[in-house]
Amino acid sequence: MKTEAVIEHITGWLAVYARRAGAHGFVIGVSGGIDSAVSSTLAARSGLPLLVVEMPIHQGRDQVSRAREHIAFLKERYDGVESVEAELSEVFDRLIAALPEGGDQDRREMSLVNTRARLRMTTLYYFAALQGHLVVGTGNKVEDFGIGFFTKYGDGGVDLSPIADLMKTEVYQLGRALGVNDAILTAPPTDGLWGDDRTDEDQIGASYPELEWAMAFDGDEAALDARQGEVLAIYRRLNAANQHKMEPIPVCVIPGALRGAE
Repeated sequence: MKTEAVIEHITGWLAVYARRAGAHGFVIGVSGGIDSAVSSTLAARSGLPLLVVEMPIHQGRDQVSRAREHIAFLKERYDGVESVEAELSEVFDRLIAALPEGGDQDRREMSLVNTRARLRMTTLYYFAALQGHLVVGTGNKVEDFGIGFFTKYGDGGVDLSPIADLMKTEVYQLGRALGVNDAILTAPPTDGLWGDDRTDEDQIGASYPELEWAMAFDGDEAALDARQGEVLAIYRRLNAANQHKMEPIPVCVIPGALRGAE
């Protein structure tokens, strides 16, 4: 990959899209992870105003510190970068207290994880509406179009996606070229939604390089070793289960014959 050329291409694309949309700038949430670090840096490079939002919900200290270090990096290097912290832990707790318990415990836990992401999306759009900005997405190609590893109307609720055509390993290449700090580059990827230290690989059962291999696989399955077969099965299972996230919202089309007079 021609890393520097890709950086310039995405930077220009962001600026052109914002101008055509009549937007004044961008809003993005940062988590201390590589995807949000790269996406926010690309947005800052556009030269348009950028509001970087921290939204901790019972967040681990290491995630918070990485996010804050990255915000400081952006402000030092680029003009027009502002930041705000929206501490959402109490808001989240009060929302959960207002909701009835019950049902399968695993389903409830996953529902609460997705609620965190949707609360953050709501917060980002609040700030975007205040300033006439666009919400920048942070999903990569594996997550957005491979296994659907995002929350529908949560971190999947954005206005534009600058890195969604990049594999995770390619996002790391951009991160190194952009000067993203080592703490982010070396941290195990995590969605930060569980209130503990579980990683993406813990949840998925495969690493991003393995998933990238599975996305591109078009060979003889009989020649695969045990681990490759396992990874391919994981990828196919998640890809099938999450198609509802990756395809447009289905619309029930009314046949023309039904629109006529009764």
